[in-house]
Amino acid sequence: MYGLIGKMLAVPGRRVELLEILMDGNDSMPGCLSYIVAIDPGNDDAIWVTEVWDNKGSHAGSLELPQVQAMIAKARPLIAGFGERFETEPLGGIGLDPPQLREQP
Repeated sequence: MYGLIGKMLAVPGRRVELLEILMDGNDSMPGCLSYIVAIDPGNDDAIWVTEVWDNKGSHAGSLELPQVQAMIAKARPLIAGFGERFETEPLGGIGLDPPQLREQP
């Protein structure tokens, strides 16, 4: 599996509008196992997005989907910038089937 955790910064005072865009109509992305949008309680303009994909290629392919392109175009004017971004390798959890665990080299 492939995971992303990223911080997005909304234009001051526009976080709710950006949240509505990020949470609207993202239920049809092949390979997306989890897509969570959360507010940062310590920053009135910050949003955290946590994604889990079946693989990195599915995430890359999602960026070409018409509905994702439309969401990006609609959200872009409300985005002031980005903060931290982490790529992860999810192992499982509620709603995710765990892969065969292996020792890391």
